[in-house]
Amino acid sequence: MDGVDVTAEGLGLKGPRGWAFRGITFDARPGSLIAVEGPSGSGRTSLLLALTGRMKATEGAAAVGGFRLPRHMAAVRRVGAVANVAGVTDLEPALTVGEHLRERALLQRRFGDSLREVLRPRAERAHEARLRVDAALAASGLDLETLPKGSRTAVRDLERPQELRLSLALALLGRPGLVGVDDVDTKLSEAERAEVWDLLRSLTRAGTTVVAVCRTAPEDCLSVPTHQSDPKEEADALAEAGRA
Repeated sequence: MDGVDVTAEGLGLKGPRGWAFRGITFDARPGSLIAVEGPSGSGRTSLLLALTGRMKATEGAAAVGGFRLPRHMAAVRRVGAVANVAGVTDLEPALTVGEHLRERALLQRRFGDSLREVLRPRAERAHEARLRVDAALAASGLDLETLPKGSRTAVRDLERPQELRLSLALALLGRPGLVGVDDVDTKLSEAERAEVWDLLRSLTRAGTTVVAVCRTAPEDCLSVPTHQSDPKEEADALAEAGRA
């Protein structure tokens, strides 16, 4: 899928304790690298989830690929994917990398593909699934041969950059036009952060629109700063998203 445009006008989300984020306005073309920038607890993750159709804003409006938010949240979820979001995309530590990939590919074949794809012969669909996995791994920069036990490596044995790349690969299996990635600079060295940003830039060069949550954004990103909100309100919003 080609990248999608993303716009917001006065977007905000308010809960019982106050605003998780408010006053978000920007206009991004397809294939943009959008950095949601701010300190932890400032509404960064809530904004990411709102822009990908997984959390309902209470003020203002946004659009993703022509689909208006919050009216067309389901449609936005079909064109977008999220990665590395605690409580939403958590990986199972005991499962292997290969098991995660196979499970996600199976779910994509059953629920994410069009009726025409579902009716194709099983062998063709299996071959297509393998191609999707290979493409997602390549795009995420996760080389299975570098892992301790290859595809049989358990998630609990992955290093932090490898875990992030796996989560991103799983998101890319659906060939989204928009991918949102949370906490791209958490628990990473300066060199590792630079590698992750280079990876995200490569996705945008291939046409995918990327929204990345970070504390400090590189200068070449479209920066969307968040303002300090009540951390408890941010936590409540994320807990609600995890239950959805």
